[in-house]
Amino acid sequence: MPVRLNEPTVVGRQERAYLGIPAVVTMETIDQVVPALVGEVLGRVGPLGAGAPFVRYDVIDMDRELRIEVGVPVAEGTAGDERLVAGVLPAGRYLSATHTGPYEHLEEATGQFLRRASEHGHVFDVRGGEDGDVWGCRLEHYPTDPSVEPDPQRWETVLEFRLAD
Repeated sequence: MPVRLNEPTVVGRQERAYLGIPAVVTMETIDQVVPALVGEVLGRVGPLGAGAPFVRYDVIDMDRELRIEVGVPVAEGTAGDERLVAGVLPAGRYLSATHTGPYEHLEEATGQFLRRASEHGHVFDVRGGEDGDVWGCRLEHYPTDPSVEPDPQRWETVLEFRLAD
């Protein structure tokens, strides 16, 4: 089945507070780590959460490791604890698109998203670093709760990457 990704659009975002759990994963472990951390974050934040859970990709080296945070938006000023780190998603212009379908197609959908961005001249807030590509803000939001919507063909994932200004 082909990847279903809508046409990317540029959206403006204000700063958004969040609580998250940092992790280091590989492409082999990400599929086990992210769902577990989403469950933990949602369980710990509970009613303080103000939106869909997300993964923030801070540093990416696809061949070695990825430094990520699994988080959920919260009201400004919400404190973390010994496990949850308080952070802020930066304001700015983001390129955004929604992938509809199983999570196992996200890597292909992201590749399509990056190709379309390049074809339209979009430049992301990313720079090379010693440990890989360092992103200003690269997000995957998960608005669909698989326990409520069991059909993976209907799951939505919102890709939202900050643009360089």
